[in-house]
Amino acid sequence: MIVARILAALLLVWAGVASAQQEEALLLIAHPAFRDLEYRQTVLIAAPAPSGGHVGVILNRPTRRSLGSLFPEHEPSKKVVDPVYYGGPFSRGALVALVRADDTPGAGSVLLMPHLYLTFRANTIDHVIETTPNDARYFVGYVGWRPGELKSEIDRGLWSVLDANVEMVFRKDTEGLWEELLQSTRRIRADAGVHAPVGALAATEARRITRR
Repeated sequence: MIVARILAALLLVWAGVASAQQEEALLLIAHPAFRDLEYRQTVLIAAPAPSGGHVGVILNRPTRRSLGSLFPEHEPSKKVVDPVYYGGPFSRGALVALVRADDTPGAGSVLLMPHLYLTFRANTIDHVIETTPNDARYFVGYVGWRPGELKSEIDRGLWSVLDANVEMVFRKDTEGLWEELLQSTRRIRADAGVHAPVGALAATEARRITRR
């Protein structure tokens, strides 16, 4: 299998997610002052894990590599049009996929929202590549948060939170995605009240996380 190198740690994380109550994912927009270069000007999709933590992938970091160039001996991989994306600093040797489908694409898949699954199981990713290669987006690495860690980051104002939608996740041109969504969060803040303190707005966003 072309994704046989997926790390056991990633499988263990997502084995628990697959059995958890399904909850919709969120978009996270990095604050302009975010100093960590891994996440500077990033947009992430994040989902709750049963342990109380969260996992996700970065949506706006396309690489210069195609799936076909990563797996030159696997002919179906050459049919994938979009580049492979950098999903995050955790398990950089792992391949995960966001799959747009009406039904689960196979074992090891997690429903993030209607018609959107995150899958990490090797044989399932292979099946997607071989049957509907361009109904998915492929990532190397992912992002993980310990229980309470994402809420703490939101409380500190590192992330703004928006509801996710499938079209945004699969947008072809992600170059201006961060700027666009940042402006959206600023408009939401303005509508909520020009004089609302930043801490209160961050706390509101954190409550949205804890309710999910």
